[in-house]
Amino acid sequence: MSQIAKTKLTQTQLDAHWMAYTGNRQFKQDPRLIASAEGHYYTDIDGRRIFDGLSGLWTCGLGHSVPSINEAVAKQIKTLDYSPAFQFGHEKSFLLAEKITEFMPAPLNRIFFTGSGSESVDTALKIARAYWRKKGKGTKTKFIGRAKGYHGAGVSGFSVGGIPANRTLYGQGLESYHLPHTQVPGTEFSKGMPEKGKERAEELLNLINMHDASNIAAVIVEPMSGSGGVIVPPVGYLQRLRQICDEHDILLIFDEVITGFGRMGAKTGAEAFGVTPDIITLAKQVTNGAIPMGAVAFKQEIYDTFMETGGADYMLEVPHGYTYSAHPIACAAGLASLEAITQQNLIDRVKEMSPIWEACVHQLKAASPLVTDIRNYGFASGMSIAHIDGEPAKRPFQIAMRMWEKGYYVRYGADTIQLAPPFTTEKSEMDSLINALGDTLKEQH
Repeated sequence: MSQIAKTKLTQTQLDAHWMAYTGNRQFKQDPRLIASAEGHYYTDIDGRRIFDGLSGLWTCGLGHSVPSINEAVAKQIKTLDYSPAFQFGHEKSFLLAEKITEFMPAPLNRIFFTGSGSESVDTALKIARAYWRKKGKGTKTKFIGRAKGYHGAGVSGFSVGGIPANRTLYGQGLESYHLPHTQVPGTEFSKGMPEKGKERAEELLNLINMHDASNIAAVIVEPMSGSGGVIVPPVGYLQRLRQICDEHDILLIFDEVITGFGRMGAKTGAEAFGVTPDIITLAKQVTNGAIPMGAVAFKQEIYDTFMETGGADYMLEVPHGYTYSAHPIACAAGLASLEAITQQNLIDRVKEMSPIWEACVHQLKAASPLVTDIRNYGFASGMSIAHIDGEPAKRPFQIAMRMWEKGYYVRYGADTIQLAPPFTTEKSEMDSLINALGDTLKEQH
């Protein structure tokens, strides 16, 4: 029986959904449909258990169908399903904002809610521009991103992002420029932070010299680039970016949609790598993926600037927001998610188990010559796969499909395979995943 027949969906129904970041033509010939999820496993429509090797989409560090989150959502939807996001509020948004500040570096204590990571990036960039106008420096409008960076799917996100496949189709975006990525020769198969590559931060000085700091609003980078293939910052690199931004009066934004709330074995990537930015974008793990939600954490000085220049107290200090900002059900899920992370000491667990995960993934170096690099930090790892001539994305796709057949979900993107197990993953599950991936690599070779 074909997969289409098993789904009980018609071809017309399949065709009606234009799927996100998916090869629609291939998928609809052989759909990979998930029926349920619990703990560390999905169940597909054939009843097969699939180990979740990416924590959903970097979202579900607590695993799936977490009872406390389910209960919080069920209770909230019976009590207050929606509350207007503008001019009125509800208690849980303020409780969640305070809870999020407990995870942020101390100066970042003002939280703006969004509906996704893409909206968080858009908010951060808009506020950065508006902040400089409020400070009397309205020429500071340009942004600097980084090659291989991912900052969401919006126009602002692809503008500052540095993944070519996400940019080339769409033409002109916001005026932005890009630092080089930090993967330099001699850092292949580094464990944790590479020792080489800090010098790539100096390119920021060249961009400032070219465009002048008086025209640059902010630099935005992921502390660790996730979708670009788990690119870990070199020792001293982020510190140098911070120093240059301070010297030239430029805001530093960390996109922590992936690295926030535990994945790095720390509360944030900022904490893990010892650098405090001016703004942090958040999403994914904030609700454990149960309900869409994003947030942006700002330094109080940025918030105060808008409050002090806002005019009459009934006027909008910032004309910005979303219908689903601080959605009550999302806030309930967020409170339950962050409480579970705290109560179960999961950040400490990730930190303690990270050396075990590191040892597991680096075994793949010997599995196949197709593996040209392995990178890791916390509970995240990426590996580069040797290209098929003219088709760098084909082999990772083939590997991921074979892993799905074997009962493992991993992410493929460009020429990489990416892994991010749930925070509560046991060593036996790590071994099973890596052994299956090693066998698959040998089969491909």
